[in-house]
Order: sequence, then C-alpha cells, then structure tokens
Amino acid sequence: MEPAPAQTLNNGVHLDQVGFGTYKVPAADAARLVSEALDAGYRHIDTAALYGNEEGVGEAIRTFTAARGVSRDEIFLTSKVWNSDQGYDRTLRAFDASMDRLGLDILDLYLIHWPCPERGLFVETYRALQELYRSGRVRAIGVSNFQPSHLRQLLDAADVVPAVNQIELHPWLQQRELRALHDELDIRTVAWSPLGRGAVLADPVIAAAAAELKVSPARVILRWHMEQGNIAIPKASSPERIAENLDLFSFELTPDQRTAIAGMDRNQRSGSHPDEVN
Repeated sequence: MEPAPAQTLNNGVHLDQVGFGTYKVPAADAARLVSEALDAGYRHIDTAALYGNEEGVGEAIRTFTAARGVSRDEIFLTSKVWNSDQGYDRTLRAFDASMDRLGLDILDLYLIHWPCPERGLFVETYRALQELYRSGRVRAIGVSNFQPSHLRQLLDAADVVPAVNQIELHPWLQQRELRALHDELDIRTVAWSPLGRGAVLADPVIAAAAAELKVSPARVILRWHMEQGNIAIPKASSPERIAENLDLFSFELTPDQRTAIAGMDRNQRSGSHPDEVN
C-alpha cells in the first residue's frame, strides 16, 4: 500500500492527505481505534474537545510512539476549540484543558470548530490561536466550517492566514466557491464527513464507478477527494475499513467517472449550516 502523500501548509508544515477522523468515536473506544489506525499507517489524527475522546487519542499516540520508537513529530494531531469556549481568555484555557487531556506538550493544528457568527467572537478567538502559534505550543492554526464571509471578516483582522479550513465536503456538497477561495488565499481544504455520513455510498454514480473499478464505494469517493486536492479525514470502526480507507493510490478514476461525480453536487448537507450553529 502506498503511503498517503503529504500536502504542504502555508507555513511549510506537512500534513498527510488522508487522516483518521474520530467524530462520534466513544471515549472508551478511542485509544483502541486510534492505535489500529496508527498500526495501519495513518500519521494524521483528527479530534476535538467536543468529541470527548481526547484522552484516548492522546493515550494511543503516547503508547504508539513509546512502543515503536516513533518520533512524536511523525504524527500530526488536530484538535478544536468548542463554541462555548470562544473568546480570547476562554480559548487559552480551553487549549490548556485539551492539552492536559491529550497528555502532550505540542499540538500540530488547532482550529476554531465553528464560526458562531451570532456570538461575534471568532476574531477574538483567533487572536488566542495566533498567540498559541507564536509561542510554539501549536505548529499551525486554522478554522473549521467557515464560509467565505467569515473568512473575509477574519482575514481583515488576522495576522496569520489560517492553514486550513475544515468543512463538510463530499460529492453531494462540493463547495466549489469556497474551495476556490481557499486556493486564492493559500488555505488547504480539509473534508469532514468526506463520505456524506455514509449516505453518498449508495448513490448510483458511485456504485457504478465502484463496480467498474472493482473497489468499494468508499474508496471511490475518497479517491475523488484525493484527485480534487482535498485532505480527507474518514472515520472507520474496523481494522479492515481503517486500512481500506488509506489504500487510495493504487487506482485512478476515469475521465467519465470524474465527470459523473462532478454532476452529483446537490448542495446537500448531512450536518448543520455554519450560519445556524451558535
């Protein structure tokens, strides 16, 4: 199996294009599943304060690095500040709490989880992230679920361009305008719910491509993400699926398949719209 290629963030830090997502991974299962992902070859793990599993994620990373003699620098870990902790001082305290739960000294990427525009605090929250970045406690900072208007407002006040914007992205929600803005601003696109929470797997276009390529529907969609230049963080709960989701570089979509998937866009979300979350 070919390793996942790395993308270079706008500050020179490298991030694997395929990561292991831990949204809705129960705390009791987090250490085991993240350990299985690390064993399978993942070096990019995504968590958040909201997920309630930072302890298990940190345990898996600490155990793996100690047992395998792997440098901590080889594993890229993302976490996020939750909405109720927005604001400069609260964000700094929330970061300390996350690091205590993770049991680690440095975080690779810290994100604002949602813009929460009605709160009006994301600029102030990002100032705290900039302070963490400048102090060396975080290797990169960014945002999640920011729409173009949120990004423009942030950049009017920010000194550090976000390294990533993590957004819901899959063939039914292709977000072309937002991705084009990311390219313009040198922000990497990270896809959460890259499989549309499983709903997109049964789409006839995906099913047909999977049959033609003799691969699973999930691999078709994840391969599409790779070819689009997205970074994807699929979640899986079995060793077989965990390994399968990383095996995306031994085949390519055909031009006809790419065209068909491009036509699947419905602007259909599986999660909430960023303007509605506060």
